[in-house]
Amino acid sequence: QLQLVESGGGLVQPGGSLRLSCTASGFTFDYYTVGWFRQAPGKEREGVSCINFRGDDTKYADSVKGRFTISRDDAKNTVYLQMNGLKPEDSGVYFCTVARWYGSNWLDNYNGMDYWGKGTLVTVSA
Repeated sequence: QLQLVESGGGLVQPGGSLRLSCTASGFTFDYYTVGWFRQAPGKEREGVSCINFRGDDTKYADSVKGRFTISRDDAKNTVYLQMNGLKPEDSGVYFCTVARWYGSNWLDNYNGMDYWGKGTLVTVSA
């Protein structure tokens, strides 16, 4: 069974850090772009970051540039999202997703993804 499993979410104070992990089972990340979307209550799902299948190109939403870092470890079939300097507006459910394509509009195209995880909740609050 093909699955993406996210972990690492939780409650953190503003300015704090979290590291999210996304692990694939039933398939490997080779040849997939892997990324993260997030969704806050009452808002649309938005692209946060992605990394291409070679791991040599990344994209970030403007709102997280300089604070978030995405990386991949294909030997562990895992992608990480290091989130520093967290703000209350970063709160939401973070979803891992994969697609067999990569392009300038990847973070704007959630309908073009192949698989999704069930998400992990991030809450940034004092």
